[in-house]
Amino acid sequence: MTDPHVADHEQEAGRPSTSLLSRINAPIARAGMYLSVAGLLVIVTIVFYQVFGRYVLNSSPTWTENLALVLILYVTLVGAAVGVRDAGHIGMDSLLVMLPDRLREKVELVIHVLVALFGVAMVYNGWILGASVGTVHIPNLGFPEVVRYVPLVASGVLIVSFSIEHIIALLRGEEVVPSWN
Repeated sequence: MTDPHVADHEQEAGRPSTSLLSRINAPIARAGMYLSVAGLLVIVTIVFYQVFGRYVLNSSPTWTENLALVLILYVTLVGAAVGVRDAGHIGMDSLLVMLPDRLREKVELVIHVLVALFGVAMVYNGWILGASVGTVHIPNLGFPEVVRYVPLVASGVLIVSFSIEHIIALLRGEEVVPSWN
């Protein structure tokens, strides 16, 4: 037997979001997902090349470790932002389901506002940290150290945008359709 409050909420929030922000964010999130998967494949290739060089050629390439570390930042931070849009982040769904509809919607709004504020903190601190190391270069790559902070800022911007999208959808009684659908 299903809880009538849950069934009502599912019907109410079942409409896909039609906001302009949803139409903009969906392809961005999908591209972020594809880029993260491609980046993961590149990381695997780089690490394989390093292991091959070390154990077969007895000459480990010097640039592979630093490049893999930089790519890990891009893959994880962009993937985390997409997870925010697709509601793949840590949540307390089991507790939210037990709340009455009105209270549940308010708690969800608070959660999305807090996630957006976290995104703002990522942007601000990533910008400050990136600016502080702008003249330093990553050893063996020649890239400026600031490339390590670009994904932090970009991911923060995406998290803010995706959180605002969720807030708009909640206020309109709609649901953000995951980008993998």
